[in-house]
Parts: sequence; C-alpha cells; structure tokens
Amino acid sequence: MQAKLIDGKEIAAQIYTELQMRLAALSAKGIIPHLSVVLVGDDPASQVYVRTKQKTCEKYGLGSETLRLPAETPEKQVLDLLDKLNKNPQVHGILVQLPLPKGISTQRVIEQILPEKDVDGFHPINRGRLVAGQDCFLPCTPAGMQQLLARYGYSPENKHVVVVGRSLIVGLPFAIMMVLKKEHANATVTICHTGTKNLADHTRSADILVAASGRPNTITADMVREGVVVIDVGVNRVEDPSAERGYRLIGDVDFAGVSQKAAAITPVPGGVGPMTIAMLLMNTVRAAENSLT
Repeated sequence: MQAKLIDGKEIAAQIYTELQMRLAALSAKGIIPHLSVVLVGDDPASQVYVRTKQKTCEKYGLGSETLRLPAETPEKQVLDLLDKLNKNPQVHGILVQLPLPKGISTQRVIEQILPEKDVDGFHPINRGRLVAGQDCFLPCTPAGMQQLLARYGYSPENKHVVVVGRSLIVGLPFAIMMVLKKEHANATVTICHTGTKNLADHTRSADILVAASGRPNTITADMVREGVVVIDVGVNRVEDPSAERGYRLIGDVDFAGVSQKAAAITPVPGGVGPMTIAMLLMNTVRAAENSLT
C-alpha cells in the first residue's frame, strides 16, 4: 500500500484562485488588503519565512511590508510600533514573527495587537472565541490543516483524531477545532505529546493522526494502523552532504515507512507549509473585508 500524497501546494493554489474575486471586489472599493510583518532580530528561519510571506503577498496583489528591528530593541519600542500599526486604517493585518529575542514578552506583544488585525489568530480574545466556537481568526497552520482534510475529502466527523503535540500555535488549537460541533470537525480527539506514556497505543488508534511534536521521526511505521490519514506538521533540518545547502527538511513522521501503511499523508516540504501562508493571506483579506462593516 502506498499512501496518497496530500499536496499543500495544489490546495494553496486553489485558495489563491478563490481569493482573486474577493480581492477584485475590495479593489473596486479602493481597498488593497495590507499585511504588516514585524521582525525583531535576525533568526535565519524567521528571515526565510518573512521573505516568503512578503513575496506571496506581492504575487497575489496584497500590500505587504516588513518592519525589521534589531534584536536588542527594547520591548516598549516594539509595543509602540504595534500601537501605530493598530491605529493605521491602511493596515488590515499585523503579524509579529516568532520567536522573539530574550527580554521581550511574547504574550505582551501578542496582546498589543488589536484582535481584528490579529491575522495569526494568537490574541487571547481570538483564542477564547475559538474555544467558544465563535467566529474568529483561526491560527493559520491549524486552519490550513483543516482545509487539507476537507478538500481531500477526509472528514473528521465521527472519527478519532490523535494530535501529537500541544503547542499553542498548532497542536492545541487544532485539537479544539476538531472537537467543535461544526463542519469539517465534530471528531473525538486525543491530545498526546512526546512525554505521553505508551504513545504508540494512542497513535495506533487514530483514524487521522497529526504529528506536531517538533521532533524528527516521532512517528514510525509500527506506531500507525493501516489506512490512517497522516498530517505531518514538522519541519526539521537534518544534515545531508548530497544536498545543495548541506541539509534537507524532514517532518516529524518517518515518511518512507509510514507512507507504506497510511491511506494518505502530507509530504515535507510541500504539505502543511504552503497552507499556512495561504491561510495568512485569507485572514488578511477577511480583515480588510471586515474593515468595511
């Protein structure tokens, strides 16, 4: 058995096509959705992510700017910058690239962003609305994962979804989204992590398995049952002298082994990653639409 590939690039392209009509409608009213990204410090991975976000915005006709601050920037200066962006009606979405340097409180920074401009879905008000099943900006990676399942026809309804990873960015919000009595959800959910005893006993019971532990090869072939649908969120660099950059990216799943048993699986790269950016753009367009009401 060879698993079907769940292609994030393909689904992201569908979403960008769907956004064109909404962008045209906004343009007719003189509005171009605008995303402001704040990058503090020079973390190499963050630099790559930010460049990709800006290029994608430009490609599809959204306004975008990256505001770069040195790592030694005082927290107050970051908060003051966010306050200016909050007050600027031309800015519809604000994203602070994480992680932040030491000495700057991630929580205080996130709370400084207006919930209606929080296109990452990290503000406590948006998190609370998510838990309550209310309308809100969904965190981009979990939202992208939900779209992948929906558009490939793997409904979580009445299924057992096992999530390995409990981060506030991916694992926990995705688990909440799956358990809600809503479309593309309504599942029975188990949340595990790398410290869970007898982890394989849980993962083998999954109809849909999400690997978001941040550790390569957390999930191996003996830990899954035949026919499982696997969403691999992990992005891990491993040395590879044969690769042009000297490394390659792998997920949290042993792809070679697990793909022989799974019904479907996301590749790394090319699975969840493209969807995260697609959902960021979707949230930014929605924020611009909301600004009209």
